[in-house]
Amino acid sequence: MNASRTLELSTLIKLGACKGQVNLFREKFGFSVEVTPELCIGVAAQFDWGWAARHLLSAPAWAEYERVTAPAWAEYERVKAPASAEYERVRVQAWAEYERVKAQAWAVGVQAWAEYERVRVQAWAEYERVMAQAWAVKAQAWAVKAQAWAEYERVMAQAWAEYERVMAQAFAEGYIS
Repeated sequence: MNASRTLELSTLIKLGACKGQVNLFREKFGFSVEVTPELCIGVAAQFDWGWAARHLLSAPAWAEYERVTAPAWAEYERVKAPASAEYERVRVQAWAEYERVKAQAWAVGVQAWAEYERVRVQAWAEYERVMAQAWAVKAQAWAVKAQAWAEYERVMAQAWAEYERVMAQAFAEGYIS
């Protein structure tokens, strides 16, 4: 389908589009643009398609937009759930290990402080050794957490990009029809 319809910058302003989206529209298209599915897909990740659909589509087009985007949203949520769960599982484990080692370090620290009064140099050296271990475990915990977060972000970005593509296409088709 090669149909298109013009969208004016002034329409976005009249409908109360946010400043960021108005500025982006002006930057990309000037004062108007011929809306096509290809154009919308090309800028899928840059515009707020939900806002555009709610404010620019007719009631029947809005209903079709909702029908078409619902499976993409469900897929996004389906992919997000295990990614979130895995991130949380790894984060909780890493943090628990950090807390466990930190508690040991604090226990040694309390003992070291008492010993400090008697043999300051020897006690302080032991405390620093144990705290160095705690910090090393914390660094490992943060590294594991960062890896889990990076995987979560990667999976989420793919799912979100697909959702945005579907939203953009649905908007364009609804807007043109």
